[in-house]
Amino acid sequence: MSGRERIQAAFSGRRPALITYVMGGDPNPKASVEMALACAEGGADLIELGVPFSDPIADGRTIQAAGERALAAGTRVADVLTVARHVRRRCEAPILLMGYLNPLLAYGVERLVDRCVRSGVDGLIIPDLPPEESDGLAALARARELGMVFFLAPTSTEARRTAVLQSASGFVYFVSVTGVTGARTSLPRELGAQLDAARAQSRVPLAVGFGVSTPAQVRELGRHADGVVVGSAIVSRIAQSGSTRARAERVRRFVSSLSARRQAPSSLTADE
Repeated sequence: MSGRERIQAAFSGRRPALITYVMGGDPNPKASVEMALACAEGGADLIELGVPFSDPIADGRTIQAAGERALAAGTRVADVLTVARHVRRRCEAPILLMGYLNPLLAYGVERLVDRCVRSGVDGLIIPDLPPEESDGLAALARARELGMVFFLAPTSTEARRTAVLQSASGFVYFVSVTGVTGARTSLPRELGAQLDAARAQSRVPLAVGFGVSTPAQVRELGRHADGVVVGSAIVSRIAQSGSTRARAERVRRFVSSLSARRQAPSSLTADE
């Protein structure tokens, strides 16, 4: 099964897919393998592995701090790919590498795509790579059947919306709020309608993320999207003190709370 096919299969269930984010190398590369596997054990359908970067413009303080911890542990692009390889050996969930363009360019895009395939990575999410500037990397990814994920925001122009919907081959990532990543107790009331409109236009699954932090929010957003991304709320639990086993168990329990209760009615503004 190719990377694109594995991603599409993860969205083919009767319920919206749960997508979880873990920073590769946080608190160190070996431990981050266990954090990603804990997400899968808790019920995650897809796993995003972050590549640490010193200037993460789309990330709030929680994920910035995770990147700093990973960099302090010596984590680089190659190390995150090694994390992906170890996760793939023990888990069938699709793995998406999420990182900023500079370190990926420094690593080399042809080398990156080749190593992604060999490591079991199924797709790429690059927040600062707009579809209009992605032709070279997108062509390499397409040739190796990796999915490419692009972002839509509530403020996206019609031209950007068209470019994203035409270029995405993994899923479309809809940013729930204007701003950076980070857990929020409430999300915009108009978000559901925005998601419905984008989803109706998209030929690939539509996932929503940024700010999603509670089971109630996951349930409600799942009514309007094909997938829901939870990141900072997981990363904050990894940041708490304890052994690798204790951290992984915290993550597993939290992801399980998101996964098990997605079908119940709720409200976007509920907090748990």
